[in-house]
Amino acid sequence: MIRPLENRQRRYYSMNKNLISFLFILLAIAASPVLRAASIDEVRQSAEQGDAESQFTLAQKYAAGKDVKQDSTRAADWFRKAAQQGHQKAQTNLGNLYRTGTGVDRDYGAAMRWYRKAADQGDTRAQINVAMMYARGTGVDKDEAEGLKWLQKAATAGDTRAMVHLGTMYRAGKGVGKDHAKSIQWFQLAAAKGDRVAQHNLGLGYFSGKGTRKDDAESVRWHRKAAQKNYPPAEYSMGLRYAGGNGVGQDYSEAAKWYRKAAGHGHASAQNNLGLLYRKGQGVGQDYGEAMQWFRKAAERGHPRAQYNLGNMYLKGQGVNKDPEKARQWFSRAAKAGHKASIKALDAL
Repeated sequence: MIRPLENRQRRYYSMNKNLISFLFILLAIAASPVLRAASIDEVRQSAEQGDAESQFTLAQKYAAGKDVKQDSTRAADWFRKAAQQGHQKAQTNLGNLYRTGTGVDRDYGAAMRWYRKAADQGDTRAQINVAMMYARGTGVDKDEAEGLKWLQKAATAGDTRAMVHLGTMYRAGKGVGKDHAKSIQWFQLAAAKGDRVAQHNLGLGYFSGKGTRKDDAESVRWHRKAAQKNYPPAEYSMGLRYAGGNGVGQDYSEAAKWYRKAAGHGHASAQNNLGLLYRKGQGVGQDYGEAMQWFRKAAERGHPRAQYNLGNMYLKGQGVNKDPEKARQWFSRAAKAGHKASIKALDAL
């Protein structure tokens, strides 16, 4: 039988054993090196010793003005050093600088050469840039077939931007034969990977029924996914769906909510439509002053219908004092864009 004192000793030993183990863990943690970001001086020293990754990092810092004074020329110099050692991202960024004339003299030929070096190594951003330059004939003879080849390389490698480009090209028939089914296929691939532009475009495909079945509910599902990622065109589309009751129950309050989100992101059509809801009192309290504000925002962005609506507010004195001359000015701006109702309004004045 274990005596009480012996029992207490065993518990004491066990506690001390656990404490010792815990202390060893603490000592091991304390002895472990703490990872930290390299200082700018350390990055520079490593770059000067020829480390390509450090050269690329230092170039990025000069390009962004982070930890150093912004200097595009020095950025180009360090990108070049890394690029000459075969650093893919440095080659692509150096191509960007030559294409835009940032920190170097603009040279489309040089841009293309650096893009090709990175593209040949599998950099999808460079492959997309090579494709765009062939498509436009920038720095190289125009060759849409060659551009398409490079775009397909990037898309096949899983680059969603390339997938969206291809989907857009097939939808518009630009550089390829118009093919809505192929367009939808590329949008589906990119949408499944979470690309919000592809999700919105896929929603448009289901709404129109071009290249796929017409399905309002499926259209709403994809538009909602993109809208929840703060993509203004998708937010606007959600507003349209709720205003029209397409794929959802008609709900002007929900329409106003989505229009407001897109309008806040500068979407002119959403701003105009939100103004219409305030003018009519649909889903929101009728408020001519608020309608005026949203019409004006869209009108100043060059939206013809908003310019027409703003002209009408001045003509009727809604939310503002009547002012036929200002009405004429806004009708004239819209009429120059070919807005038929504005042309008629001018004739009536």
